[in-house]
Amino acid sequence: MPSFKSSDGVTLAYQDWGHGKPILFVHSWALDAQMWAPHMLHFNALGLRTIAMDRRGHGRSEQPASGYDYDRLADDLAELIEHLDLHEVTLVGHSMGTGECTRLLSRHGSTRIARAIFVSSIAPCYLDADGARLPASAFDPVLAQIHADFPRWLHDAADGFFLPAETHTSAGTIRRTIDIALGTSLYAATACFRIRCRADLRDELRRIDVPLLVIHGHRDVSEPVAYGRAIAGLVPDCRYLEYPGAPHGLYHTHRLPLLDDIQAFMATEVTA
Repeated sequence: MPSFKSSDGVTLAYQDWGHGKPILFVHSWALDAQMWAPHMLHFNALGLRTIAMDRRGHGRSEQPASGYDYDRLADDLAELIEHLDLHEVTLVGHSMGTGECTRLLSRHGSTRIARAIFVSSIAPCYLDADGARLPASAFDPVLAQIHADFPRWLHDAADGFFLPAETHTSAGTIRRTIDIALGTSLYAATACFRIRCRADLRDELRRIDVPLLVIHGHRDVSEPVAYGRAIAGLVPDCRYLEYPGAPHGLYHTHRLPLLDDIQAFMATEVTA
C-alpha cells in the first residue's frame, strides 16, 4: 500500500486506484479507507481515479501522539492532494470526514477542488435544546464507556449504525466494521472524538465556494438528520437529499442510491 510522509513526519497510507478525474474519499471516525472500497471500484469502472487515505492513528497509517486537530488533519489531506498532484477533485466525506473536508476548504482553499459531497454529516456545531454550545464535558460519559470497553461499545452501537434487521446488513459486515474500528489507536479515537464535538464549523460552512451535495439518513442516531438540514441551510450552493429510513451507516446500507446520487451530482456539475 503506498504512503507518504506528512510535513510533521508522520507516515500516512493511502489507496490510489485507476485513472481519470479524481475522487478523494474521506472516512469516518474510527474507520479507515477500506469502508470506501466498493464505492472506489464503482467509480473506477466509470473511468475515474479513486483515492482514500487512512487518517493518522487509523488503519495502516502511523499512530503518533499528536496532530489530532482539524487543522492538522486538513493539512494531511492537502498534502496528499499535493503529493499526488490532484486537480478538479471531488471530495466525498462521511461523518467526521465531513469536518475534515470543511476545514480543508476553509484552510487551503478550493483551487484543486471541484465539488464536495457530505454523507451523514457531523453537526455544524453541537448545541443543546436551547441553542447553547455544549461544553466538552457533555461528551465525557460516552468517552468513559469507550475507554472502559471499546469492543462492547462498538457492538452495542452497531444496531443503530446499520439497522440490520431492516437493512439486512450481514453479521459479517458488522463484524468487519468493528474489527477495523478496534485497529484504531484508542488515543487517536479519543482525540478525534473530542475535536469533532468541540468544533464550530458554521462560519467555515458559510464560506464554502464549491458545489456541495449533502446526503443524510432520516433515522441516523449517531448524527441526527437535523445536522444535515442545518448544513444545507448554511452553505450557499448546496443540494440536500434525505434518505427515508436510512441510518448513519448509509454508505453501506444505501450504497446503490448513494452511488447514483453522487454520479448524478458529478454529471450535473460537469455539464452545467
